Amino acid sequence: MTRRLISTGSPFEQRYGYSRAVIEGDMCFISGTTGYDYATKQIPKDISAQARNIFKTIGGVLADAGFEYADVVRSQIFVTNAGYMLPVIEVCGQVFGDIRPAASIYVVSGLLDPAMKVEIEITAKRRQNVEREAQQAAQ
Repeated sequence: MTRRLISTGSPFEQRYGYSRAVIEGDMCFISGTTGYDYATKQIPKDISAQARNIFKTIGGVLADAGFEYADVVRSQIFVTNAGYMLPVIEVCGQVFGDIRPAASIYVVSGLLDPAMKVEIEITAKRRQNVEREAQQAAQ
């Protein structure tokens, strides 16, 4: 099994010694991702905009890794204020729709930068293998 690391070029990745994602076989583990907009080099103040930026980054990472949103099996969401929960999970609902991964949401006292209001971690497993395993189990 080959381990593959994916970077988005964030200055934090090199400085703090982590990867945006690690791919091990059929699994993809995406690090906590915040609402940083890589095009503008800013973090928007609006919580929904931060959540949309997170999913834009995550979508790119999944594609780079050969995965798609339908492969997501787990999400962990961290917000810095309970009032942010509803706008964030509304964006999650738009992204995940019928995929409906296992999910948790936590209210935390803060993130690395005070402008960051939400951070999301994702775990994905390639579906074709899940479907193949289900077919083999049925035989």
